[in-house]
Amino acid sequence: MSFDALLLLSFGGPDHPEDVRPFLANVLRGRPVSDERVEQVVSQYMQFGGRSPINDQNRNLLEALRTEFSSHGRDLPVYWGNRNWSPYLPDTVARMRDDGVTNAAVFVTSAYSSYSSCRQYLEDLDRARDQVGTGAPVLHKLRPYFNHPGFVAPLADGLRAARETAGPDAPVLMSAHSLPEAMAAWCDYQDQLGETAALVAAGAGVAPTEWQLVFQSRSGTPAQPWLGPDVCDAIEALPEGTPSVIVAPIGFVSDHMEVVYDLDTRAAEVAAARGVRMVRSATPGTDARFVHMVCQLMVEVELPDQVPAALGGAGPRPLSCPVGCCPAPHR
Repeated sequence: MSFDALLLLSFGGPDHPEDVRPFLANVLRGRPVSDERVEQVVSQYMQFGGRSPINDQNRNLLEALRTEFSSHGRDLPVYWGNRNWSPYLPDTVARMRDDGVTNAAVFVTSAYSSYSSCRQYLEDLDRARDQVGTGAPVLHKLRPYFNHPGFVAPLADGLRAARETAGPDAPVLMSAHSLPEAMAAWCDYQDQLGETAALVAAGAGVAPTEWQLVFQSRSGTPAQPWLGPDVCDAIEALPEGTPSVIVAPIGFVSDHMEVVYDLDTRAAEVAAARGVRMVRSATPGTDARFVHMVCQLMVEVELPDQVPAALGGAGPRPLSCPVGCCPAPHR
């Protein structure tokens, strides 16, 4: 198999204040979210000018990927499509068809396996191909990469740098997006996060007793159990007199809204109220190792004899998802 294009597939986000409510309507369609909660999220986006950082970060990643391919003598077009905002995935797939693309690799900006971070993207791809119809390219989603060196190493370096700022005794909170417990029970999300956290900690020289896995960005009704503890609750529970804490956003590939608001703003406020200095470690972004990882994931598919790169004991995820993996939640 040989790919003739790469599709960068992401969540999407508003570029302008007038985009915020239509974007949230796309995200929340079919979900029981109160008007009050919607307005809270709208106000969060407005604190950042009604603009999500995720789009610029994806544009930067696109350019880095094009440079990476060019440096290896590979003339491969790179496209970008989103689930919830422009450029919408079906429009991008139609453009790929019109450009003559027949067989494309798909890199999703989520490293883990869950319904919303993996299975739903597969459904999005199938739906987009159906909408485009005859001539739509074959779209091969690359595997989850939670334990790939190209993802783990930049996170570990970020944590090591944060320790230099916060001090070697600062506790570490490894943070990721929360899920409803009912959804998490049907996927490997928690186990994968635990594996990544342990790998990142080991790479940064952080002992197992010095870090904790926490969660953030929960939504939905208060009565619905979600994965915890919440990062803000974990900060509140720090021993009296703790001078500093490190928050490492291992669940994210770049500094998008869940990082800049839920961590850099909200969690930082909670820490400051406790008299604790919060230091946030870096996400991979366009780190050269992360960008090169995308090429490696493609080569795994193109050359089946290639040994997949993976750290730790979990091994690489299979190229094809198991039957029944990450089913859709009941709402």
